[in-house]
Amino acid sequence: MCGIAGVVYKDGKLHNVGADMTRMLHALQHRGPDSAGFSIYGGLGLEENEYLLNIEVKEKKGLLERVKETVETVSPIRKDEVIPSVENYIIYRCRITLESFSQLKPLIMEIDRIEDVIVLNGSHSFEMIKDVGSVLEIADRYDTWSKKGTHAIGHTRFSTESIVDRYHAHPFQSYIIPDITVVHNGQITNYWKIREPLERKGHIFETNNDTECIVHYVADKLASGYSLEEALEQSVKDMDGPFSYIVGTPTGVGIAKDQLGLRPGVMAENDEVFAVASEEVSLREVMDTTEVEQISPGEVRVYEI
Repeated sequence: MCGIAGVVYKDGKLHNVGADMTRMLHALQHRGPDSAGFSIYGGLGLEENEYLLNIEVKEKKGLLERVKETVETVSPIRKDEVIPSVENYIIYRCRITLESFSQLKPLIMEIDRIEDVIVLNGSHSFEMIKDVGSVLEIADRYDTWSKKGTHAIGHTRFSTESIVDRYHAHPFQSYIIPDITVVHNGQITNYWKIREPLERKGHIFETNNDTECIVHYVADKLASGYSLEEALEQSVKDMDGPFSYIVGTPTGVGIAKDQLGLRPGVMAENDEVFAVASEEVSLREVMDTTEVEQISPGEVRVYEI
């Protein structure tokens, strides 16, 4: 199953998009009880070359201090906080400054080498929140209700492959280009055919989840000069299986649906909002849905601010 949703405020200004996405995902909770996640764009307000790291750290004596020491070999920590979580883990969030985006992935890999530690994400223009549990549990844990932004994507997960934990929850991110994320409903049945050429080009895969394959694919196309719409159109031709997925970028969202139309996707918009989701019930949380369009088999829709 799984449920996916995306919303964009057309004026490009900050709105209560965290609360909007929380309600949209809660309306899709029946599609996925295992975990949920958000990519909320535009509200972090970071300075140039400043990044936010979200790091899962086991509650073990001295471990958090070791993480901080590793981060500070690259950048002084400008601001940090600890969020209590579940299963004897905490989420450590810190802001750092890097000379260039190219330093981000090597730092993340260095932190990941520490036992019982894993970096959930690193970003500049969006905040990623994802965890195990229901949408409302996660919303209360991370206060998604108060998060402001210009647009967002989100996911409720029903696991059909890979384990259920924070790291395998959606959204997935690629570090080929800054701040691209994906949420996905379905399966990519020619997964290895898509993945192997990307690995030969130097893409580093950290899971066997096919959603990670999608985000690497789209990021690779964007890095090669494709527009977002062109990248999604090509993905529909190259990828097999039942799928619909939503991409988030710093400038907007896009949705793509498999050529047989085997996974749902609907869209609605008005003068203020563009929204997409697995089901109409989710769209009703952000607008009047008197005019809802079904995303057709093989169709791509993109809205950029």
